[in-house]
Amino acid sequence: MITGSIVALVTPMHPDGRVDWESLDQLVEFHIKQGTDAIVAVGTTGESATLDTQEHCDVIERVVKLTAGRRPVIAGTGSNSTGEAIELTQEAKRVGADACLLVSPYYNRPPQRGIVRHHEAIAAAADIPQILYNVPGRTASDIALETVVALADVEQIVGIKDATGDLQRGKELIERVGDRMAIYSGEDANAYELILLGGKGNISVTANVAPAVMHQLCMLALDGKADEAKALNDELMPLHRALFLEANPVPVKWALRRMGKIGSGLRLPLVELDERYQPKLELAMANLELL
Repeated sequence: MITGSIVALVTPMHPDGRVDWESLDQLVEFHIKQGTDAIVAVGTTGESATLDTQEHCDVIERVVKLTAGRRPVIAGTGSNSTGEAIELTQEAKRVGADACLLVSPYYNRPPQRGIVRHHEAIAAAADIPQILYNVPGRTASDIALETVVALADVEQIVGIKDATGDLQRGKELIERVGDRMAIYSGEDANAYELILLGGKGNISVTANVAPAVMHQLCMLALDGKADEAKALNDELMPLHRALFLEANPVPVKWALRRMGKIGSGLRLPLVELDERYQPKLELAMANLELL
């Protein structure tokens, strides 16, 4: 089982939008050295929405090769097209990913029975561990608790990333399906609390810029050290908040550029972090000695 701090890795890009493969290589090594426990390639933070299919597959394959078994790699292979999700998931298995992260179908807003059939079809077509990803704030497609319960019986489905930020929902997930699948937080600000309730880790944006501290936070929570985890999370809270001053991954890519880890590349319709937010993010980073 994959546990701990799982970075939702950015996809570095050149100013003209081309993937910056050299910076990607360096980021992977940075995370391994800093203690990140696993890497998500081409999730939401990796700008999956604007990478074409070949780029999407190439980034996953590159991260798998670079980690070389030193860390688990979770490939983002979700889509609102079941056929496309199957193809991406099959390709992730082919190149050696350890698991796949599958976002709930977005925009077309399927009913719950459609979500069940979507994931059942992917599981039947690709024999690789699969993690559901519920982020209704982006998808307008909320995976209901009863739907998760139904999907927990599917052998290939081993976990769910809950990015609702609702700890009560997380608690219910742990109580209902925690014996059959891993529950991961997708909300940095209260991830440690979900882990203390029985969650297995945090799929994190903050880990991009503070990987060692996020690893430490998750380990404290997994060890049941609630007071220490809270104290460390309180220190991180200004950074958690600053990384969402605009839509992810706009702030986190600005922060990584400020750290000298990547260049300025984003793909439209995303644009550089608004100047009015830059001092707030820089201050949060400076207070954690990240600059």
